[in-house]
Formats: sequence, C-alpha cells, structure tokens
Amino acid sequence: MDTEHAAPDDLAALRAAFDVDDGGASALGWETVHAFEAEHGIVLREPYRTFVAEITDGSYSGPPDYGLESLAELPDDWGDDRPERDLSRPFPLTKMWLWEEDPRPCEEIDPILDQVFDHGSIVLGTDGCAMNWHLIVTGPHRGHVWNISGEGAAPFGAEFGFTTGAPGFAGWVEHWAANKPWFDAA
Repeated sequence: MDTEHAAPDDLAALRAAFDVDDGGASALGWETVHAFEAEHGIVLREPYRTFVAEITDGSYSGPPDYGLESLAELPDDWGDDRPERDLSRPFPLTKMWLWEEDPRPCEEIDPILDQVFDHGSIVLGTDGCAMNWHLIVTGPHRGHVWNISGEGAAPFGAEFGFTTGAPGFAGWVEHWAANKPWFDAA
C-alpha cells in the first residue's frame, strides 16, 4: 500500500467506482485540501488526498451504504455530544478491539474510547446504526481504513484477517465496487 503517491491506476479505479463525471467540479481543489491539512496539523494519505482534491469531495454513489462524507463532515448519526475531534493526535489502535468484551472497568476504557472516536481519523461515512468507516490520518495505522461502531473497532484489509480486500482507501473502495461483503474472510 503506497500511501505517499497516488498511483494512476488507483485514481482511475476511484473515478470509475464513484462515477463522477463533473470535470472535478465536486472536488475541493488543492488550495482547500492544503488549508484543511494546515488547520488540522496533518497531511492526508494518498490516494484519498488526490481523490478529494481532484475527483470529488463526498458522493452518494460510493461506499459506504449512506455515501461518502465530505472531508470536513460527519455522518448525521454522529451526535452532538462528542468531544471536539483532534485529527493531529494519533489514532490509538493497531489491532481490533471489542470494548464490549473488555473486562476492564469503564473508568479505564472510556478515555481510550474517546481517542478511538475522536483522534487521528476522518470519518469516511456510515453504514447506519453508528457503524462508521474512518480513514486514519495520524498514528501507526495512518492510511488504513477502520470500521468503528458502538461495540468495537477493526481495521480493513486482508492482512488483518476480516476481509479479502486490500488495505487503504483504494483497496476499501475497490472491495466495495466489486460488490463484496465488507467482512468476507473465511
């Protein structure tokens, strides 16, 4: 997964998957992407970075079930009572975590949960019922896509054992475009 350079094949696949034919009118442009990055103290990973700058910023025609959110937006079911999100702080996880099954007391789990939901990621969109897809923008899993729900969090990509899809934004979209279930590993 090359997250520093946008591969032409990845960009072509993203254009096809989202069926965007507006000549970039729905894209943010590089100036806006650079301003977003400066405001949040991050640099987005490729190919997502080029995708929002040149192809489109959000779409109803792509993954997840309720469409891809715009770069600076959150799903409607996000809620208004969350702490302020800090994209520059590292996303804390590197492996699946089911907090509903974690035996530690809430006093230990809750501070980590706030970090999982609100640090180091942008929300790509939702499959409903607060099952949100996040693109990690800081921390050891930068460039990976994670599914974060009310019960737990899991990384997307064959190397993690839950799916046959390639990791990263392009792999996540390619998996969806092939009409495969998200969690299709045997």
